[in-house]
Formats: sequence, structure tokens, C-alpha cells
Amino acid sequence: MAQLPKIADAEMEIMNALWTASPLTASEIVAALEKRKSWDPRTVKTLINRLHNKGAIGFEKSGRKYSYFPLVPRDECIRNETRSFISKFKNGMLGPVLTTFLEEAALSEKEIGELRQMLEEKGTG
Repeated sequence: MAQLPKIADAEMEIMNALWTASPLTASEIVAALEKRKSWDPRTVKTLINRLHNKGAIGFEKSGRKYSYFPLVPRDECIRNETRSFISKFKNGMLGPVLTTFLEEAALSEKEIGELRQMLEEKGTG
């Protein structure tokens, strides 16, 4: 797969809206974000343009209406962000980071079971 674009935190809000439901118009993206963000619609449109220029989102034009959709899969983006995060905590620092994550995260029983299974598989691999 081609190199994934670097997506800033604010841009990630747009991506999350599009991963949840797409295609969406700029107005629909603004509406989807208004409960969490008090961004001016012009800010949202600027972020949309940045994501389009990076190749992270595409659009379909119908008359004067643009409908946006993600070009970057969510799982690939998460994997990329995780690699970037982990690379910052090499040389024995990853253990404390994982410990802090587990202490802070609200995990369901199912998620805890999945983590156990992954750790067991990692230990035997």
C-alpha cells in the first residue's frame, strides 16, 4: 500500500465522522462534529480541503453539492498512528506506557479477553 498521509489530530475528527457515515457533505460533517467541537464551519471546510489535498479523502460532485468519503481505511490509519506512537517509546519505555494505558482505559470484559488472547499468542510466537 502507498504511504499513508500524516493526519493531524484536528483532521482526525473529520476522518472519524467520515468513517462513521459517508459520504457526507461539508454541512453534514459540521453537524456531526458540533456536539464535540465548536468549530466554525470555515474551519471544518479548511480541514476537509487539507485532507483532500493529502489524498486522505475523495469527493463526488452532484450539481453544486460535494459529498466526501474516506480514501484511507480506518484500520490502516490506526496501525500507522500506533507505529508512530510506539517508535517514540522504544528502549524499555513501552512497558510503562502500556501500564498507564491499561490503568486509564475503561475496558470491557470482552476487550480484556481479547488482550489476554493477544498477549498469550505474542508469548508463544
